[in-house]
Amino acid sequence: MALPGFSWTLHGDGRTVRPGEVVAPDERLSWPRTIGIGMQHVVAMFGATFLVPLLTGFPPATTLFFSGIGTLLFLVITAGRVPSYLGSSFAFIAPIGAATNQHGMGGALGGVLLAGVVLFLVGLIVQVAGSRWLQVLMPPVVTGAIVALIGLNLAPSARANLEKGPVTAVVTLLAIVLATVLFRGILGRLAILVGVALGYVVAVLRGEVDFAAVEKAAWVGLPPFTAPELHLSVVGLFVPVVLVLIAENIGHVKSVALMTGRNLDDLTGRALMSDGLATVLAGAGGGSGTTTYAENIGVMAATKVYSTAAYWVAAITALVLSFSPKFGAAIATVPPGVLGGAAILLYGMIGMLGVRIWVQNRVNFANPINLTTAAVALVIGIADVTWVVGDLTFAGIALGTAAALVLFHGMTAINRFTKAVQDPEHLEDVGAEPSQLG
Repeated sequence: MALPGFSWTLHGDGRTVRPGEVVAPDERLSWPRTIGIGMQHVVAMFGATFLVPLLTGFPPATTLFFSGIGTLLFLVITAGRVPSYLGSSFAFIAPIGAATNQHGMGGALGGVLLAGVVLFLVGLIVQVAGSRWLQVLMPPVVTGAIVALIGLNLAPSARANLEKGPVTAVVTLLAIVLATVLFRGILGRLAILVGVALGYVVAVLRGEVDFAAVEKAAWVGLPPFTAPELHLSVVGLFVPVVLVLIAENIGHVKSVALMTGRNLDDLTGRALMSDGLATVLAGAGGGSGTTTYAENIGVMAATKVYSTAAYWVAAITALVLSFSPKFGAAIATVPPGVLGGAAILLYGMIGMLGVRIWVQNRVNFANPINLTTAAVALVIGIADVTWVVGDLTFAGIALGTAAALVLFHGMTAINRFTKAVQDPEHLEDVGAEPSQLG
């Protein structure tokens, strides 16, 4: 008898998907078509997964290796019921940069590993006790603020890369913008990859790319691995990232459930544990922390194929590519100008994801508790306010996260006794007093 998640029934004739139907996670099309769709998933995750190591200085081939391993683990632990690719999480960019400046790459990897352990433990608790406590701890106003400040905290990094190649950066950014509205289907969904490719061509023509490392690299070989170092001072940098990973994983499971018409709530804990374990492995060997990828949801929405068989193909393809040092060296040649152009959009998009959480959950900023929570957290995060206590350093993301949690729950608790304002989740704009609107 086949193990759960390792067998798929053929959907229809294996060649077509009828209107109104979808290929379920436990189904597949013919293997040639499944392999083709799996390759599309590789292309979809490619741009974002490689931008993270390029922006943080981590080896691209190593990150690709652990993204493939992490995806395989995710598919096994979720029993093949949740189609997902685990790629590099942008939420790690800022803490990795800060930790690298303090303790080098090993120290940053220790932080990635720590974040993975915490995420795994949260997933374990969710699997046993359910996810209601997470919703209470992190209501939409708090989650949105944390996601937004992580993206906007990176703005200085985007500017630094842009200034190293302004012309190339502008071309890259414009190419991404135009690809978004000029192309339909898969090309439109891969606008970032298209823009980076065009920006890279411009950089080559302008003499901004050095191919010396590519010429020296071998065609086949192991990706470089690096051991982590554990430093207490990075705890405050990486723990807030866990909150973002939780929101991303829960959102991914709910999105897939909606698109496939299946109830996947019982797999939320497994998804979190899977991502946590994948991030632990990445941190233990030199890769970037992982998360479930929205880019690949776009491919599924376009093809109507949610088969986990395609993700096995994508993960194995990623692993094969990671064993080519020449391929990794070629990716590492992407110059700062290209990265700067893409980062302006990407970092801003992370910030806007936080805003989208507020909008989708109808967070009411007429309520001063919601307004204060978001306002204080965002300014602390964007200004990168830093607090040093002995060997511990708490930067903008950590302090902004703490501010969001403490302010919301603290003000809400006090308000239960004073009743100075209405329930922060139910206050209607039309009912707000002028004094409450500030």
